[in-house]
Amino acid sequence: MCASALLVCVDVVHCSSQPQKKLINSVDSCVDEAVCGLVRANGGLSLLKGHRVVLRSDLENLRGKVALLSGGGSGHEPAHGGYVGAGMLSAAVAGGVFASPPPASILAAILSLYNAGASGVLLIVKNYTGDRLNFGLAAEQARNHGVAVDMVIVAEDCAFDRPSKAGRRGLCGTVLIHKLAGALAQEGCSLDQIVSKVTEVLKGIGTLGVSLSPCSVPGCLPSFVLPPGDMELGLGIHGEPGIKRSKVGFADEVVKTMLDHMTNPDSQSHLPLKSGDRVVVCVNNLGALSCLEMAIVARAAVICLENRGVEVARVMSGSFMTSLEMTGVSLTLMKANQETLRLFDAKTSAPAWPNLSSVCVTGRSYITDPPATSTRPQEDTYTEGPLSPVMRQVLQMICSTLLDKQEELNSLDRAAGDGDCGNTHAQAAKVIQEWLQDHVIPGCPGQLLSVLARLVQEKMGGSSGAVSFPLSLIVRTNIFEITESMHCLIHVYGGADPGDRTMVRDLLCHFHSTFHALQNSEYTKSFSSFLKATLGAEETRNLTAKAGRASYIAAERITLPDPGAVAVAAILRAVVEVLEAQK
Repeated sequence: MCASALLVCVDVVHCSSQPQKKLINSVDSCVDEAVCGLVRANGGLSLLKGHRVVLRSDLENLRGKVALLSGGGSGHEPAHGGYVGAGMLSAAVAGGVFASPPPASILAAILSLYNAGASGVLLIVKNYTGDRLNFGLAAEQARNHGVAVDMVIVAEDCAFDRPSKAGRRGLCGTVLIHKLAGALAQEGCSLDQIVSKVTEVLKGIGTLGVSLSPCSVPGCLPSFVLPPGDMELGLGIHGEPGIKRSKVGFADEVVKTMLDHMTNPDSQSHLPLKSGDRVVVCVNNLGALSCLEMAIVARAAVICLENRGVEVARVMSGSFMTSLEMTGVSLTLMKANQETLRLFDAKTSAPAWPNLSSVCVTGRSYITDPPATSTRPQEDTYTEGPLSPVMRQVLQMICSTLLDKQEELNSLDRAAGDGDCGNTHAQAAKVIQEWLQDHVIPGCPGQLLSVLARLVQEKMGGSSGAVSFPLSLIVRTNIFEITESMHCLIHVYGGADPGDRTMVRDLLCHFHSTFHALQNSEYTKSFSSFLKATLGAEETRNLTAKAGRASYIAAERITLPDPGAVAVAAILRAVVEVLEAQK
């Protein structure tokens, strides 16, 4: 086994050999405290004494209507308690983490709803053996008390080509059934009517999940071991492994793989989907995926479906049925008609239901034109001049230098910031390289600075964009006035003073003071200012950060030069090399 493979194996074993850190008080009390926290934070909810049952606090409004009860293991928050409210569930019962709730608590919830005047109780149950058994037993006991009870089993998992006898699992599609059944109940539909309508809708719902990491029940080891760089396709919401492992791909590729699998007609559990169909899409965070990644997945899902000729009517993206801290996402598709969308759009007071737009996603104009006063550069009006060749060389050298230093700058930035300094500069370098391919270099340095400033302002974020490139490309122009202006700009808007260990403030002091001394000297002598600036970057190593992001970090942890200053010094060094070669 090679050394790198051995290190990976050791890392996986080490990570999976101890319970994951959890912000809890105790393993035994975590579910009760979580349920209590949900109720204490929401005025429309109440807690059934002696049980892990969340109820609507306005039970009197159920009189004469069908009540809805769902639930299951904890660890899937905001499911199920987060969907209790007018227009959705009347109550939710929680089991232990990933464990079905006991029949006694389910029965207590049913009787509470019945005693409040409900005309009947519908149980919405995910297709797991424990849930079916415990909810089924409670339903039988409730019928013995004279309660009209019925049960809908949600089984919309599209993972397995040939499901076992247990059938397809119930996943995030359950939340959509909560919403539709809740809207029907709110309108006063009978128990039979609700069961009939949601049973029909269930035929057009499919879900598939993918994960980049396992999860762990509090106090326990991770549910499975997933090597770095791998992903699991088709896993369940309790951390059980999926049907296939592969290397993590680009988001667009992963989404396409998921949709292809979900709609593959060769699979017994596929969702029939054809061009012209209309769907509601639910992009569900399994626990630890960032909002940025979620938005990327949502975009990919919409585009992929539209490319197939499918009309995307609604998109909901967020955490709806999680799996503790699992880093992954599931996609749920629900085929929809006008009646389904009407019920989907109906108002609800359930705290976890998102505030969704009722406008169809497909066909909507979602791009707004910029104002007429856009600052996009109009370079085609420029002409070349004697300095154009050397300025092109300078730009090319700067861009290649920053791309070469990308990881070095990121590494420096990780010690004192967010680790993106190299990426930020590389982004600007790539934009300028693209621009160089199709444009002439203006003969006037001031015009070039104007073009570059606009390019950088549009494409280069962070503190770097405001100063890096304009600073480096001051060639045969009124350099003193420009550096004086930048000197004041950084002080006024950046809030930095000399000695504060900021990206350019200390470096700029060297740069500015040297030009001040040399403003009446020959141009070639000003090269010493670049060398001084390089020195200024290195000296930031010994300064205490008083401004910028590094100022929030303990001084003893910052022992390397400021990454932004190093980047600007590298830019200036590149300028020097090109201009020296011209002599």
